[in-house]
Amino acid sequence: MTYCLAITMDAGLVFASDSRTNAGADQVSTYSKMHTFEVEEDRVFVLLAAGNLATTQAVLARLKRDIEDSAEESLHTVRGMSDAAEYLGRVNREEQEKHGEALTKAGFRADASFIIGGQFVGQEPELYLVYPQGNFITASSHTRFLQIGESKYGKPILDRIISPEGSLGDAARCALVSIDSTMRSNVTVGPPIEVIVYERDSLTFEHYLCLEADDDYLTDLKRSWDDNIKAAFRDLPRFDWEAARGRKRRGTEVTVNRRSTRKPSKRTG
Repeated sequence: MTYCLAITMDAGLVFASDSRTNAGADQVSTYSKMHTFEVEEDRVFVLLAAGNLATTQAVLARLKRDIEDSAEESLHTVRGMSDAAEYLGRVNREEQEKHGEALTKAGFRADASFIIGGQFVGQEPELYLVYPQGNFITASSHTRFLQIGESKYGKPILDRIISPEGSLGDAARCALVSIDSTMRSNVTVGPPIEVIVYERDSLTFEHYLCLEADDDYLTDLKRSWDDNIKAAFRDLPRFDWEAARGRKRRGTEVTVNRRSTRKPSKRTG
């Protein structure tokens, strides 16, 4: 399993991914799931991958080969981000079809999903999520982030924090907290964590982080988040019944008077 996400802000784009592909009692494998492509002063792409490792590697090899062979269609020839997403979707579908039947018989899936984002000179930065079937969706003013892989644990923090006018630094920190929340709940997601921050119209990648589990910044970030979220929890409003000691409780108290069932004794004499 894996977890990758990308965020679009007014100031640019943020990409983050874990690197764990397999977790078990005696084996943990790591592969980078973040890949970059660029044509100097013309276009830049960041690709995040999740799903069958063989499929994602085959897709990446095909993308690179098409560039090297000066193919009619490649990331160097498409005219915009939507064209790049369509091209990626077609390559993904074709690579899955090559081995899909054999993998299905063996009990495996060839599915792979991608997030592709970037910018062409003179165009807006954009993000797209490409599904295994080849179709895709884009981020928008109402949906500022896209996720692939184990997304459910890290989504709540993104929903609460991400806003278009925020800074790229805030978005990157939010992405790291989102991944940390996922790692706490799912052992199949783990470091190293990679982050790329792309500044609008720069057409280059100047801010890249690769954080190991014991990285000082990642350790400080996790500790600070833990401490502050626990403090926020302790400051939540109390229930009325928690403060009812020593004063009259709210509500109606009902008293039941039971008649004695003992028969009166008879007098004698």
